[in-house]
Amino acid sequence: MPLVLNEDQNMLKDSAKSFCADNTPITQLRRLRDDQDASGFDRGTWQQMVELGWTGITVPEEFGGLGFGYMGLGVVMEECGRTLTASPLFATAVLGTTAIVEGGSQEQKSELLGQVVAGELLLALAVEETPHHSPYGSETKAEKSGDGYKVSGSKKFVLDGHVADKIIVVTRTSGNKGDRDGLTLVLVDREAAGVSVTRTIMADSRNAANIEFDGAEGVLLGEEGQGADVLDKVLDAGRILLSAEMLGGVQECFERTVEYLKTREQFGVPIGSFQALKHRAAQMFCEVELSKSVVLEALSALDESSEQTAELASLTKARLNDTYNLVSSEGVQMHGGIGMTDEYEIGFFMKRSRVCEHTLGGSAFHRDRYGLLQGY
Repeated sequence: MPLVLNEDQNMLKDSAKSFCADNTPITQLRRLRDDQDASGFDRGTWQQMVELGWTGITVPEEFGGLGFGYMGLGVVMEECGRTLTASPLFATAVLGTTAIVEGGSQEQKSELLGQVVAGELLLALAVEETPHHSPYGSETKAEKSGDGYKVSGSKKFVLDGHVADKIIVVTRTSGNKGDRDGLTLVLVDREAAGVSVTRTIMADSRNAANIEFDGAEGVLLGEEGQGADVLDKVLDAGRILLSAEMLGGVQECFERTVEYLKTREQFGVPIGSFQALKHRAAQMFCEVELSKSVVLEALSALDESSEQTAELASLTKARLNDTYNLVSSEGVQMHGGIGMTDEYEIGFFMKRSRVCEHTLGGSAFHRDRYGLLQGY
């Protein structure tokens, strides 16, 4: 698989870079945080993203999308990561869209995907129930009721859950906690009776929610008891696309730090001339370059439906977790005391890195999963 972008992908990347620089700088995230914005993202900016076609990049053309693939969405996510863009793009266009494409019926795809592309529908995936990532750990119950299902239980850390129009809930119709078999995906309206949503604002000033379901009615997405087959694909796509966003944050953080090393002076010389700081910058450079390669390979695997997608998803997520942690920590430290202040933007990257690390699995989870997938 080629680890380079083609002409169309490079054009999309340049367009996304220009848009994010002009329309979603970190000052926008700061304003949303300070104003305690009810949505947690700028609705006008989101509409511009919709008009650019970002919500339809991975949606097949037959359902009104661009069919441009995950590599195309990956370069957009990377540029969003550079400016820490706050939007429902990940929750809706990655997690939600993938779930519908992989598990939805022809009727559901026709009805829902067009609404996503048009920006008329926001989606969220409700999978977590504990502080630790556990894809098969669902104890939320779903019982068949007429043509639908009634959902009862609770979900934590639902990204953009408080603004989503529909929530894809990972439930259990049979088996025990931790079993892969018996998981069922149910599509529930956020405004449905029996749904209680509590917004939580994370350390990076982004959106999540805790959601309680008390007999909330929903419809089946996929096959009953076979939800893990769809969930695996959704989570792997999410891990890889989140890693692409993290790569953008890593690069921006590294470039800002190197620029600071060139301009900040101590004892009459730039601090970047100090050998110890050169060594640390060189280590970061190597980690950043390695991260670029694994993200490109993982995005290619998604588009090619490679048998190695699961392994590459865990490899990539673990690598970007570690790299973002290192580069953001070093960035703050190398900026010295001012790096710890809210005035400087470098700290925003460290906060974002810590949330991303624990979204869809930390490094320990993915190293363990990688070993299991390799037969160890």
